Amino acid sequence: MSVDGYLARLGLDHRPPATLETLVDLQRRHLDTLPYDNLAIMLGRPDPVDPDVTLARIAAGGNAGYCFHHNAAFEAVLRSLGYRTSRRGGAVVDAQGVSGPVDHHVVVVHDLPAPGNPDGRWWADVGFGDGFRDPLPLTPGTYEQGPFTYGIEAGPDDRWTFRQDPSGSFEANTASAEPLTSEFIEVVHARLSTPPEGHYTRILVVERRTADAIEALRCCTFRRITAAGREEHELREYADWRAALVGLRVSLAGVGDDELRGLHARMLGAHEEWLLARG
Repeated sequence: MSVDGYLARLGLDHRPPATLETLVDLQRRHLDTLPYDNLAIMLGRPDPVDPDVTLARIAAGGNAGYCFHHNAAFEAVLRSLGYRTSRRGGAVVDAQGVSGPVDHHVVVVHDLPAPGNPDGRWWADVGFGDGFRDPLPLTPGTYEQGPFTYGIEAGPDDRWTFRQDPSGSFEANTASAEPLTSEFIEVVHARLSTPPEGHYTRILVVERRTADAIEALRCCTFRRITAAGREEHELREYADWRAALVGLRVSLAGVGDDELRGLHARMLGAHEEWLLARG
């Protein structure tokens, strides 16, 4: 029922066949419908990363969450439709080429050969926030999607690296050769979502990858990147900041106005500190 509710949220009234065309369509629909967000974490009530719980929340009209929520739920749906998938741990690679700890759930979809990808393996991902729009073939090369350009690089022992567009929020992400277990995801989720050191407990981040743009709200700054360039706006007023959340398709159901105002005040304070540190 959660799978059917998820598909209905994406605008589908049936279970489509497990084809490459369906995979592309599902990833696009997911990105259009469900933003990447850490709102629940910032409000002090992080959602569990169990895919069934996430699917039920999505089906009921709620938010998905961040990468471990998005990609675990997406993979569960793909498997229910008949796709063969595997999961790997992903790690952000910095500008110096150094990989950090595993903090991403990579979904690999198998057995979908296509021109230029005879092995039929695809990196499907709805959890990067500002990542690629369509699944990328696990074939070394450069891939253009709208105004953005991405790369796939092969490493030793069946490791793969996704090279982000220069306008993105990170340099690259490397997928490990080892499978990612649910138990390990639980451990990493606890680390990332527990203050004060948890990476996703510091500032509010909401991102959407649309057909032709990256849209993001970070702390109190709204950013939109298109082929025409980058535009940014400070959102100091609560009404403007809240409107940006709604415009990014964040569900505010169950969020009290007082606690949302409190979060805005905290983010405005963090924004001021950041401005002072910049000089």
